[in-house]
Amino acid sequence: MKFVLFIALLIISELGTGQSYRWQQRVNYTMSVELDSENHQLKGNQYLTLYNNSPDTLTKLYYHLYFNAFQPGSDMDVRSRSIIDPDPRIGKRIATLTSDEIGYHDIKCVQQESKKLKFSIHGTILQVELNKPIFPLDSAIIEMEFKSQVPIQIRRSGRNNKEGIDYSMAQWYPKLCNYDEQGWHTPPYVAREFYGPWGRFDVTIKMDSKYCIGATGLLQNSENIGCGYSSDESKGKSKTWHFIAENVHDFVWAADRDYTHKIYTRNNNCKLHFLYQENDKTKDAWSALPVIIDSALQFIETRFGPYAYTSYSFIQGGDGGMEYPMATLITGNRPLISLVGVSIHELMHSWYQMMLATNESLYPWMDEGFASFAEEEVINHLKKLNLIPGQFVADPHNETIRNYIDFINSGREESLSTHADHYSTNTAYGQESYGKGALCLVELKYIIGETAFRQGMLNYYWRWRFRHPNPNDFFREMEKVSRIELDWFKEYFVYSTKTMDYSIDSLYVKDAKTICRVKRIGLFPMPIEVRVELKSTSSTLYYIPLNLMLGSKPFEKNMNVVQLKEWSWVNPYYEFIIDASIESIKSIQIDPENQMLDVNSSNNLFFNNLN
Repeated sequence: MKFVLFIALLIISELGTGQSYRWQQRVNYTMSVELDSENHQLKGNQYLTLYNNSPDTLTKLYYHLYFNAFQPGSDMDVRSRSIIDPDPRIGKRIATLTSDEIGYHDIKCVQQESKKLKFSIHGTILQVELNKPIFPLDSAIIEMEFKSQVPIQIRRSGRNNKEGIDYSMAQWYPKLCNYDEQGWHTPPYVAREFYGPWGRFDVTIKMDSKYCIGATGLLQNSENIGCGYSSDESKGKSKTWHFIAENVHDFVWAADRDYTHKIYTRNNNCKLHFLYQENDKTKDAWSALPVIIDSALQFIETRFGPYAYTSYSFIQGGDGGMEYPMATLITGNRPLISLVGVSIHELMHSWYQMMLATNESLYPWMDEGFASFAEEEVINHLKKLNLIPGQFVADPHNETIRNYIDFINSGREESLSTHADHYSTNTAYGQESYGKGALCLVELKYIIGETAFRQGMLNYYWRWRFRHPNPNDFFREMEKVSRIELDWFKEYFVYSTKTMDYSIDSLYVKDAKTICRVKRIGLFPMPIEVRVELKSTSSTLYYIPLNLMLGSKPFEKNMNVVQLKEWSWVNPYYEFIIDASIESIKSIQIDPENQMLDVNSSNNLFFNNLN
């Protein structure tokens, strides 16, 4: 009923705004699996209902077989051994796996309407030939029987991670690739990002009764489970766990014999689950985490939009931190500040990868970067409340700005538009997707102003959640709310590596007037703010909009701001009159709040040595 109401509200919202959206596919998974913990092997049956909402007739289907990446000679293995800065979690480890340590998916049978289908496997991609095409606005049920081996923990998925968690079951089942207006998205798995259609997951897991499980979705049979879900527990050698998740695009679970499971219920009845091994390394930090997360969510939902689901699980597992619908896997032997940091970052993915869900292979910065931006603001807020150690600061993004400028000056920058799998280095992927992605929002806030930016982020959330937005959709929302043209910024920031660099070129007197000449050295044009401070301690901010904006950002009325005529992007120089004598000027500074990615700020400041 709740899901039907959600869809109805979504339709009403669309009608109310007149917003048109792209079509998107929808899926329903029903899976029944049994994990043999002696041999680390999984037997499963999958019933996939695909609703073809596209205008195209589908004759083939493609699935991801992620476990196949954990075999010597796989694309992930070769990529890790050939890239100049391999991920230390992978390195050469895949190349040395033995037959009982590798991962694999053995597809036993694929059927459509009880008829067997031909299929072929290409590394981590399964190609299925349909007997009967799926026509536009039609649906089909595809049945699959599979057997899988869980690899030792290397990247995201696996058994026996470094902290002793038995099973981290991420990317564990044959998952349908997404099909959108660009066609099928079938990137081989080399440890990067994900993209999938939304749907319903109905998953039944049978395994030895000594294990406790945390997962995506809501547990349907808690009365028979115990493990912190209920006080009652069925007796027997094995247990069957039944989870259902609505309107998600993936399903994760983890199992361990030593999990402690605690539930924290928020005021809105959203349940926060915490599953971890309680010991001297985890007890204090994990015990403090629930109240901190609750406070964080109050701030997050005000600034970035409400959380759309009724539960979320923080599960010790994996090899660092990795986000999934309604859950995250994080390594847990951390001090409080580290545990909160990774938890907040992964939680923010619930907004930008789980509820908005851009194609993260093509636009990883729209998830990782936006989540990093939000994480910095949330952590700063928690420091202000004295919930975690550290000093509250006026701008929590300054360190990210400095770090990225250093990276630009290292000469290793690559375009933000690079496919996640195809960066030349892991360092570049991290700096672009996380760092520059976050700074996209910092620069936008600088260009359009705080008020418009905050409203724009909320508008983006409300209009595009559950819609797979792309960069054009995001920037268009910011244009609507600010009434400023931003296509120029998108092209420079996302699709080029041109740099920002402005300088105070000269100061002179002409016709008894003080003239300040500013030079654009870099090839990335921006609106400019110049603060002139007089020796009398008064100061004025001179604002120079860029002609490409066809508008200007507003300032607070109590600020002493002089708006000047626009600066054409083709002109490397700009001159303006300062209403003061040269002798009375103490200093002149470009970008006094240090918001621009100016690669050489040393030439931004003029200090008057005249008496």
